[in-house]
Amino acid sequence: MTQSNITVLAVLIGFIAFMAVLIILIDFFLRRRRDRRASRMDELEGHDFEFFCADLLRAQGFIDVEVTRGSGDFGVDILAEKDGVTYAVQCKRYSGPVGVEAVLRTYGGQAYYERMVGAVMTNQYFTSPAVEAAKKLRILLWDRGYMDAMMEENNPRNGRHHQSS
Repeated sequence: MTQSNITVLAVLIGFIAFMAVLIILIDFFLRRRRDRRASRMDELEGHDFEFFCADLLRAQGFIDVEVTRGSGDFGVDILAEKDGVTYAVQCKRYSGPVGVEAVLRTYGGQAYYERMVGAVMTNQYFTSPAVEAAKKLRILLWDRGYMDAMMEENNPRNGRHHQSS
């Protein structure tokens, strides 16, 4: 192998190493920014979390988004509409998995408010019994992954920001 071939090979290896480090750094900072945004969601108190969820729904194109009163809301925290479909949404800001009671309360609240769809929205995930009950009762489950995707979709920096109505 000639000296010029060795030099070209060394430059190529250096470039590949540089690109790998750059990709790792970009991934690190993107994850850190997302985690910081998500942790803010985890720090909100109950009613503040409901307003956070309402804003997120507005950004997703829901209209007539209304946060219900704190007590006596029949298990529903947000009333909203999208594409002619009315929703009754319960918001749960928990530090652990959301259980079946949230699904049952949402089902009752959906009927009380005469809404077409019931949904439970949380910063966490759901227990297996909650998932089973939601399937049978046709209640939508919007977990942390779904909320993260909604927040990312509505981040103006990624070029996919949706204007609310």
